[in-house]
Amino acid sequence: MMIDDFSLKVRTPASWCELVLNDPLALLNDHAYLEKKAAMNALELLNRWPDPKAPKKWVTILSGIARDETVHLSQVTRLLARKGGGLERTHHNPYANALHGNVRKGDGTRELLDRLLISAIIEARSCERFELLSNATNDAELKKLYGNLKVSEQGHYKVFVTLSNSVRPTDEVRNRWEELSLKEGQIITEQPLGSKIHSGWK
Repeated sequence: MMIDDFSLKVRTPASWCELVLNDPLALLNDHAYLEKKAAMNALELLNRWPDPKAPKKWVTILSGIARDETVHLSQVTRLLARKGGGLERTHHNPYANALHGNVRKGDGTRELLDRLLISAIIEARSCERFELLSNATNDAELKKLYGNLKVSEQGHYKVFVTLSNSVRPTDEVRNRWEELSLKEGQIITEQPLGSKIHSGWK
């Protein structure tokens, strides 16, 4: 199955950028937590499924993603500090929580498939939004950060799709992607406004 067959059902309007760039410190704070959670997600997949009969490089691939996300976390927190901000003590991500509510928990490799596809969807959405932010911002540091991270997130999205096709039959993966991406389209449009990577725009 071609990677291009896995696409988002809803596209973020360019007007979203104006809303989130009003408070760049809040945006960077939210972004930092998302990078931390992305690293933890990759490690959790390794912890719960250390050998799911996926590619022999399963451990290398997921540990590499965790390393990448940790590097991104460091990049974002350094920029946040240079701009006079700092990480808040608490963070909530209703977007990711709503997506993970669709995981078929306790259902073996079907649960793993759901977690991999949701990871791919989140990476794809982040990739889309990083590109929008890179094009929209007049801040040179933000432009460089989001331009670089867009490429990395695109790579991670493709890796998660490839891993998904290794744990369940291709037709099943395609059908489940359709289901989850439709749900993601509803979830993202229902998110509240605010300076967050996965905020809404209405």
